[in-house]
Amino acid sequence: MLRILICLVVFCCSLGPAWGEQSTPMSGDKWAVAYYEGGEYKDYKSEFLATIKSLMQRGWIEEKAIPKFDGDSTKELWSWLASSVKSDHLKFLKDGHYSADWSEETREKTRGALINRLSSGEEIDLLISMGTWAGKDTANSKHKVPTLVLSASDPLAAGIIKSVEDSGYSHVHATVDPHRFRRQVEIFHELVQFKKLGVAYENTLSGRSYAAIDDLEGLARDRGFELVSCFTESDISDKNRAEQSVVDCFESLSDSADAIYVTNQGGVNKNSIPKLVGVAILNKVPTFSQSGSDEVKYGFLFSLSRAAYKYLGDFHAKTIEQIIAGAQPGDIAQLFEEPPKIVINLKTAELVGFDPPLLLLGAADEIYREIYAPD
Repeated sequence: MLRILICLVVFCCSLGPAWGEQSTPMSGDKWAVAYYEGGEYKDYKSEFLATIKSLMQRGWIEEKAIPKFDGDSTKELWSWLASSVKSDHLKFLKDGHYSADWSEETREKTRGALINRLSSGEEIDLLISMGTWAGKDTANSKHKVPTLVLSASDPLAAGIIKSVEDSGYSHVHATVDPHRFRRQVEIFHELVQFKKLGVAYENTLSGRSYAAIDDLEGLARDRGFELVSCFTESDISDKNRAEQSVVDCFESLSDSADAIYVTNQGGVNKNSIPKLVGVAILNKVPTFSQSGSDEVKYGFLFSLSRAAYKYLGDFHAKTIEQIIAGAQPGDIAQLFEEPPKIVINLKTAELVGFDPPLLLLGAADEIYREIYAPD
């Protein structure tokens, strides 16, 4: 554990400024922007908000206070951008927000309508594809509109891009951190020394991608622990069913594993997290949130901080900036490695019987001392 904690401290202290000077924009009309997501999800809204804030700070859109929009929907935020924010360079299309609402039927219709619009050359100059569903639907040769794939858990494993270095299309860019989830579980294992790691996920190509199952299986072999799987339902329109499937898996994994890696999926949300935390605490099972610090605030034991998504937002804003300046999306570096900053909930640690060493507390970027109810 000492080795990892020292690496964390060195990495975080050596982190320099995110970007250099602002690029010079091309002359011409404003870039008309559209947005597509598989459905509502907390990370999508957080990452998009961080991107908008960075664009404001860098001078690409008017800097003003962003209203608080409840829930995980991005539709109201998009409407506000389209109607209330000024920019000399970007135009957020009023009819440019698309969502499949986690319905395969809606997805098919939405994908068809969007691809037709993109391929017709009508109005859209830049597309933000948020998440794995959206990335898989739009990273293709059916259109040539510059497309940024954001918040896809593993765009390489999901088949969205050809490689870390090459998306496979000149008009497509997908942010990728191929070792992010492996780093998380390596740290979790150093801290807890579990012998059986429980993981709940939807047993589909997308579900395995969200949960980084290939990485987990490889790491389990390398480190000699057992991976205990439980299958859930995730990308479905029935949120209650998705949530209950994860709760059921937590109850099962609490009996069969000595730690749980909490993966990104539709059934892990503000409504279900208190139930999931309760199951883990009742059975004294340490947990690690794949998502980030908010879920630790709500009661999971560990995660790596996403620094309020600032670094991701800066990366996406810089990518948009380069495209406006004339770069092809496929020529822009896709690799983004998040700073590994530990988050811990000390109240949860007390309740599950984990005694955090002083070195861990010294290296932690965020420390919560209570379990908070989701906002």
